[in-house]
Amino acid sequence: MLIALLVALGLAVLAYAVALTRAAIAQRARPDLEALGLGAVVNFFDTLGIGSFAPTAAWFKFRKMVPDRLIPPTMVAGLTPPVMVESIIFLILLGVFVDPVLLFGCAIATMLGGLVGAPLVARARVWIVQAVVAIGLVLAAIAYAMTNLHLFPGGGTATGLPISLTLVSIVASFGFGILANFGVGNYAPTLVMLSLMGMDPRLCFPIMAAGGSLMGAGASLRHVAIGQIDLRIVLGLAIGGIPAVLVAAFVVKSMPLEILRWLVFVVVLYAAAIMFRAALVGRRDRKAVAATAEVAIS
Repeated sequence: MLIALLVALGLAVLAYAVALTRAAIAQRARPDLEALGLGAVVNFFDTLGIGSFAPTAAWFKFRKMVPDRLIPPTMVAGLTPPVMVESIIFLILLGVFVDPVLLFGCAIATMLGGLVGAPLVARARVWIVQAVVAIGLVLAAIAYAMTNLHLFPGGGTATGLPISLTLVSIVASFGFGILANFGVGNYAPTLVMLSLMGMDPRLCFPIMAAGGSLMGAGASLRHVAIGQIDLRIVLGLAIGGIPAVLVAAFVVKSMPLEILRWLVFVVVLYAAAIMFRAALVGRRDRKAVAATAEVAIS
């Protein structure tokens, strides 16, 4: 099954690379320089376990790089190529130690959830997207704090799970795939869930990365087709992120991250507050417009 997963991942890489290249040529899009730097930084630390969705969403919001509505699909499409490289590395190094049914099932379920979620975020109202992104940022901040305070479940030594827990994990992975389209990363919830079930935390990485990359490829293909992304930012994140993943995985491998997590914790919480406020204002304005329209009709 590991070989089948690697083949599926290879086909996904090829399909997404072709679609993204065609879209970039058609729109004559060039990589955004700021996104190049951002992609390098967030994907470097993502490979070391920090995560990339929350800091990327926070930076997008602070710098107003893309409209709020486009933050989730632009993130997914841009961060997917580096995550694909991560997943290949983790699968080769650690995938052979993971129960193949759990690994394959969770990865495919996350991908299917991504396919289902892509059109949902495209059709969702702006304030709903803002609210979901804000919730995702808060959850990410909680995860950073719990990691630094050593409150995350320590996990066990298991390489697989009983059939009942495997099925629960697969169903949950489908939900994580849907939420990823709204900017809620699948790494933290997957790690917590599997660790609570007794999995070796190290062996969660190939599951998380494989699911994230297949989900990202499937969802990104739909986002590129729908067209509600900023291709300049997507190209920047992708091109800047891939070499950073290789450096982190094979050169740096590990470094002290506790202070960085606290810094990201503060930044992400502040971005969540701003996004929540934007969602509340957007919902209030929409209600006001609807009320005005009803008065006009009557």
